[in-house]
Amino acid sequence: MKEPILRNFNSRPSPILRLARQLAVAVLWYAFPVSAQTALSPDAVRAFLADIGPRWATNLDANIAETLRLYEGVLRKSPRAGVTVRRDLSYGPDPRHKLDLLRSSGADGAPIVVFLHGGAYVSGERNVNAEVYGNVAMYFAHQGMVAVNATYRLAPAAPWPAGAEDVRALVRWLRENRAIHGGDPARIFLIGHSAGATHVATYAFLRDLQPAEGAQVAGIILLSGRYRIEARPDDPRARNVQAYFGTDPTQYGARSPLNFVAQAPPIPVFVVIAEYDNPGLDTQGALLLAALCQRDGRCPRFTRLRLHNHISMVGHFNTGEDALGREILEFIQRTR
Repeated sequence: MKEPILRNFNSRPSPILRLARQLAVAVLWYAFPVSAQTALSPDAVRAFLADIGPRWATNLDANIAETLRLYEGVLRKSPRAGVTVRRDLSYGPDPRHKLDLLRSSGADGAPIVVFLHGGAYVSGERNVNAEVYGNVAMYFAHQGMVAVNATYRLAPAAPWPAGAEDVRALVRWLRENRAIHGGDPARIFLIGHSAGATHVATYAFLRDLQPAEGAQVAGIILLSGRYRIEARPDDPRARNVQAYFGTDPTQYGARSPLNFVAQAPPIPVFVVIAEYDNPGLDTQGALLLAALCQRDGRCPRFTRLRLHNHISMVGHFNTGEDALGREILEFIQRTR
């Protein structure tokens, strides 16, 4: 990241300037909602996203690391007052069956929002650094939700369908432990990012992986996931796909959430992609959107985040730029 960007970011706007920007964004949001998606970001962040976006796919690992560093710095100044955090609660027997529980006062009976991280099936943590991805749960806790940030088992030690099984275990724990979390177990919303989105979609669409009572979630939000499984030679994550889904491509159809949409129960779905996503994941989101449109005779909520990349789409939560956060909150409200 260039030094001028860092200097610009460290220049904090005055309260009057912040209010003026918020009013301007309110106008943009209603008149030009796409333009509002990054309008509340600091100028330096928007410059960074505009610079890194067009070259995102040329060096995924380096660009992911650079974006994580940026948001780690941004989020150090993010709001956290008034939120209680309980860390490392166990929702199952495996060492990776852990969750952090975040809530503010007055959240009794509130919807439960669960975030499941990415990591290309073989890596990833609920706190990938000191700030990300805990910022997602922190944002929803500030909005009056009971928020959960969880980890799951990884390949190759835990191949398919371990991720979806862990989602099932997590949902079961939330439904059985209201005395611990205080939320409404009938209003569980799962947010999956990248590999986490694959696991959430697999659990939601494959009936055989659900308990007898069904998925028991009120809605799912899928951020840049993989829904049709294939290990193409030009896919930079092909080996990771094989580590989790296996090396036999004849099995991929039976392990692709996309192929089970038609017979799946109609759980409310919100599909999100980034303008500069990892190769093929924007197409995957479009395929899932089309399948849901065809099944239901109407399309679910769908958003393409302008300027954002595969990491910034989650890094921006709790930074003051909350266009996607507001869309998710409205999605939760509309499922009543």
